[in-house]
Amino acid sequence: MTRAEIVSYIRAHLADELELDPARVEEETRFKEDLEADSLDLYSLVQELEDTYGVRMSDEQAAQIRTVGQAVDFVLAETSTSGGATPGTTENREPGP
Repeated sequence: MTRAEIVSYIRAHLADELELDPARVEEETRFKEDLEADSLDLYSLVQELEDTYGVRMSDEQAAQIRTVGQAVDFVLAETSTSGGATPGTTENREPGP
């Protein structure tokens, strides 16, 4: 997975969850200040990232993430160290022909 793919995933999630134009979501976008996301919105995003990328984020870690770019950095760091899943793939899948 690439950084751009994770940004795109977060952008789509936030656009749907917050009912906003996806173009408003960039790496420097702040969740609370720029998008007016509340704690429930952020909890939903954390759950989505955990389920999609196979990462685990503590409450303390989540509280430190304030921008889209920081969320992307977290996912990239965790998947590179934990071997998290790539969206749309099945872990332990047999190689194709």
